[in-house]
Amino acid sequence: MARGSTRPTSRDVARAAGVSQAAVSLVLGDKWHGRVSAATAERVRRAAKELDYRPNLAARHLRLGRTRTVLLVVPALTTEFFAGVYTGAARLAAEHGFGVVLYPSPEGVGPARDPFASAQAALDGVIASSMAADALSAIRGDQLPLVMLDSDPAGSLGAATVNATVNLDIADGVRQVAEHLLGLGHRRFLHLAADVPSWTFRVRARELHARVGALAGTEVRTARAPISIDGARAAVEAALAGPGPRPTALVCDDDKLAAGAYKALRRLGLRVPDDVSVTGVDDLALATAIDPELTTVRLDAELFGERGMRALLAVLEGRTPEGGDIPVELVVRGSTAPPGRP
Repeated sequence: MARGSTRPTSRDVARAAGVSQAAVSLVLGDKWHGRVSAATAERVRRAAKELDYRPNLAARHLRLGRTRTVLLVVPALTTEFFAGVYTGAARLAAEHGFGVVLYPSPEGVGPARDPFASAQAALDGVIASSMAADALSAIRGDQLPLVMLDSDPAGSLGAATVNATVNLDIADGVRQVAEHLLGLGHRRFLHLAADVPSWTFRVRARELHARVGALAGTEVRTARAPISIDGARAAVEAALAGPGPRPTALVCDDDKLAAGAYKALRRLGLRVPDDVSVTGVDDLALATAIDPELTTVRLDAELFGERGMRALLAVLEGRTPEGGDIPVELVVRGSTAPPGRP
C-alpha cells in the first residue's frame, strides 16, 4: 500500500473477494464453518492477505474483553507436554488478536499466586491445565472466565467458578493399554502411579483396575512415585523387592515415570520387554530416545491447548463451547511383548 493511503477496510476485502462484508466477518472471525464454503473462506483470506488487511479490533475489544490477554496456568515448565499446550493455545489466540501469558504453578496445588498487581485488570480470562480449580482463586477471584483442561467435568459443571472443561479421553487411553497388555497374555501388573492428587491420575488408576480386574486371574499392584526419573526408579526397585511373584507388565502414568522404570529394571538385571513389558502416557520425545522405544498413549498437546483457547473464546462471546473429549491413541513400540518371551 502506498504511503499516505488509507488502510483497507472489510468492504475492500469483500469487494476483492466478491463476497458480502458479512462473509468477510465470518471468515476472519473463524465462524464460517457450515455458513460459507471452504472455497469462499480461502478467497476471503487470500484477498485479506493481498490487501494487507488488519481488522479494526475496537468493536471486538468492547465485546470480548479489555486487554485481549489470556493467562495459561500449568503445573510446570519442565515437560514438553505443557509447551505443546501453550503452542496450540497461543497459535489460535493470535488468529483472534489475543496474547497468551504462560504461568507455572508447581504441581497444581494451590493457591497459585497472582502474577499481576491485579489479574482481573490485566486479563480477559484464564485457562488452567491439570490442576485444581480452587488453586486459582487468588488469580481470578470471582470475575474472570475460567476454562479447565484435564479436569473433572462432573465437579466443574456444578461449580459456578468454572465456565468450561476440555479433556483428553484419558480413560480410553488406559483402556487401550490394558487391552493391549491383556491381549499379549499379561496377568500380573504393577501400576507406577504419579504421586500427584489430580483428577487425571485418579482416572488412570480407576480405569486400569476396572479393566484388568474384569478378567479372572489377574492382579494389579500399585507403587507411587513423584513424577521424576529418580523417583520412579526408587519406587520400582522397592516394589519389585517385595514378596510375591514378579509382575510381567509395568503400566506407568507418564513417559518420565517409564524412563525411571527402565533404569530400575536394568539395575535389577531385568530386560524390557523380555522380562517386563513397560508402557507410558504422553508420547514425549523421550519415548523414542530410550531403548527399546516405549509403547505409550499419544496425547495431542497442541490440539489440547487449541481446544482450550477455542472454549474460552466461546465463553467470551457468549457461545456454548464445543463438547466431547479429544481422542487419544496407543502407539505400540518395542517395550511390550508377551510375558516370558525367550
